[in-house]
This record gives sequence, C-alpha cells and structure tokens, in this order.
Amino acid sequence: MNYVRHTKGSLSVVIATAVCHTLMSEGYAWARETETDSGGTILSGAFEFLLATAASWVLMPLLLWAGMRLLRETGNLLLILVGGVVWLLASGYFTDDIDRAGGHMPIPALVAYVLLGTALAGARTTPTGEKGRST
Repeated sequence: MNYVRHTKGSLSVVIATAVCHTLMSEGYAWARETETDSGGTILSGAFEFLLATAASWVLMPLLLWAGMRLLRETGNLLLILVGGVVWLLASGYFTDDIDRAGGHMPIPALVAYVLLGTALAGARTTPTGEKGRST
C-alpha cells in the first residue's frame, strides 16, 4: 500500500470537494438573489442555478486531475472518472440540501466522498515504473 499516494489523493479530493461545494453553494445563493431581485418571474435564477451546477460537475474531474498532477502523481484515470461521476450523482442527489440558505451537503456524504476518492487515488491505472506506450 502506497501511503504517500493515498495522502496526496486525500489532499486533492478534499480541496476539489471544498472548491466544488463552495461553487455550488455560492452559485445557488446567486440564483436565489437573482430570483428575489426579479420579483419571482418565471425561470428567474434558472441560468445561474444551471451554471453553478454545470461548473461544479465539470470542475471536479479537472481539479482531481490537476491536484494529482501538481503532486507529481500519474495513473489517475480511475480517480478522475469515478470521482467525477460520483460527484455528479452525490451533488445532484443533495442539490436541495445545498440550495437552502446556509445549506450544505450532509457531512457524512462529504466524508464518504473523500474516503472513496482517497481509496481511488491509491489505485494506479498503470503499474509502477511502467510508462505508457506511444503508438
């Protein structure tokens, strides 16, 4: 077991989760504010809501990749793919929790996501010492 790789993965996942969760929380607050400012007209705040959600979903795999690359780890495809899909599912499921004023995802869900990401970070997609072929 490579404890250094798990530690690097844990750090990357925690930071990516904090950034994406904050992005959704602030984006949803922006959407609520837009809806209030417009007097509650139909679909007011919908653009802001969708933008915050889409940005979080696109940003998560990018942050996981960037975090691991910054920490000089390669072979992160499993973390990036599964981490991105699980974030999409979890944040989509808990959208109503995040969308309340001062709301956030339940702490056990965030902890479970970080633990899953840490475990995935330890799984290399290429064996140690082996370089990818360039064909």
